[in-house]
Amino acid sequence: MPGRLTVCPTPIGNLDDLTPRVREALAGADMVACEDTRRVGRLYERLGIEAPRLVSNHDQNERSRAPQIAQQIERGARVALVTDAGMPVISDPGYRLIRTCIDRDLEVEALPGPSAVTTALVASGLPPDRWRFEGFLPRRAGELERVLRSAETVIAFESPRRLPESLSALAALAPDRPAAVCRELTKLHEEVARGTLGELARRFRGEVRGEVVVVIGAATGPTSRDPDVTMAVDALRRLVQSGARPRAAAGVVAALTGTRPNELYRALTGREPRE
Repeated sequence: MPGRLTVCPTPIGNLDDLTPRVREALAGADMVACEDTRRVGRLYERLGIEAPRLVSNHDQNERSRAPQIAQQIERGARVALVTDAGMPVISDPGYRLIRTCIDRDLEVEALPGPSAVTTALVASGLPPDRWRFEGFLPRRAGELERVLRSAETVIAFESPRRLPESLSALAALAPDRPAAVCRELTKLHEEVARGTLGELARRFRGEVRGEVVVVIGAATGPTSRDPDVTMAVDALRRLVQSGARPRAAAGVVAALTGTRPNELYRALTGREPRE
């Protein structure tokens, strides 16, 4: 009989957040597909459970590893999928393995458990009715503008090293936008800082440590009019196809639609305009 793949979210900090069902799945697994075998080995030690076979499954090897693990499941193995912390697949490896198992009609069971994404959303105090997960904050100014245009609450990861720079860039674009910086969630030094992007940029100017999640309030008013920007870009594209120069045409369309010429140029070409 075929085995199954069980997706097991692990604590993002506090070991007590491990659910009984995940503990049972880890204890009963014949194999664990994990991002870091050493880290998962230590998790088993702390739980007082004898570890089964641990197989690495990370971003660099998942494409080749997934068929091998699926083959073991076809032979009857019970495989637990874990990452370093939180829910696998959410900005972590695991999607290719799950997709491979589904394509082979193998059973995939996803267990509920800790996630930095939903924990940060609730702790932020920002509206939870419509939200989206961005992954890691983008680096380019044009992409940050896109994030700020979202009509939904945005949740994103950020490295502590880049947090001051990213907050400064966001604050330059929308200083009064409500936001929260959630640091070291569920750990000893947990911190949830709430305020405007301008206030948070001033607060986190220096060195920052730990795991960071940024939550940004939804856009309101003109900045959230994505359909208008889409129409403006479409008009610009038609002008360029008719022979107009992109930079000059972007200025004309921006003046007629109230959008930003640099934003339109980036959307059309994928490049930053030259000064």
